Amino acid sequence: MASVVETAIRGIVTKGITSVADFNRGRQDEERAHPFLTGIHAPIHDERTLTDLPVTGTIPAELAGRYVRIGPNPFKPDPRGHHWFVGDGMVHGIRLANGKAEWYRNRYIRSQVLEAQGGPAAAPGPRRSERDGVNTNVIQVAGKTMALVEAGSYPVELSDELESVAYSNFGGGLKGSFTAHPHQDPVTGEFHAITYDAMAPEVIHHVVLDAAGTVQREVAIPVANGPSIHDCTITSRYAVIFDLPVTFSMKALIGGQKFPYRWNTEHKARVGLIPRHGGAEDVIWCDVEPCYVFTSPTALTAPMAAL
Repeated sequence: MASVVETAIRGIVTKGITSVADFNRGRQDEERAHPFLTGIHAPIHDERTLTDLPVTGTIPAELAGRYVRIGPNPFKPDPRGHHWFVGDGMVHGIRLANGKAEWYRNRYIRSQVLEAQGGPAAAPGPRRSERDGVNTNVIQVAGKTMALVEAGSYPVELSDELESVAYSNFGGGLKGSFTAHPHQDPVTGEFHAITYDAMAPEVIHHVVLDAAGTVQREVAIPVANGPSIHDCTITSRYAVIFDLPVTFSMKALIGGQKFPYRWNTEHKARVGLIPRHGGAEDVIWCDVEPCYVFTSPTALTAPMAAL
């Protein structure tokens, strides 16, 4: 855990670097057509509620519930430094019941960043920082619908109608960042996550929630270069860490890029096995060929499940 002095110094340095990054971003071509802000990727602004949707064919009555997805949808798009991973979150959903498509809804995640841009009022709840955008995944945790993002903001609880209820640090138990891709153990109901944070490139965390959504552990694991750990997986005995050569790039950040991660040939690729109740000293590191894992199975099956 960083000391008060370390935290203060990091805050001052971060503000300085952010100012330089903002300056360099402002020098880029504001009129440039960005491929992820134009055409089929162009942002939409209307929040809509459509009911009694027309159906072609037949929806089985047994198929009931909501199909929900989320993604970046910049409220005020700016091509300067833009990356398709960033931007205000917008959640979309369709509700099916009794052979009907009852509704479609799309709603912005009510962040403070969105409100500052002139968007809807921000949802209540704790924040880790001023950058509170959430735009990457939606899952169920202890009966609650949660919108998630990696390496930054706390999750956001959503209502059944996809409105932003509140930001959540799981009752105060979550101290650092979370992930967009926790994996639930089908036997215990636990959620396991490997989390990272660009502002703390020397450490990642193994975070575990119980089936009730209470944080049980948040174990710090030393790393180098600030790896982007987009996903993880679990076995019956271990959580699996993908420490691979896509890492934080200070050059990209200072240059004004909003997603400052790059392929790093100097970063050794390795996979770690941390015992599900072990510490950083218990991690088994295995060198692998350079690669990157974007998504992984919810839980590894035989023969690796024996691990």
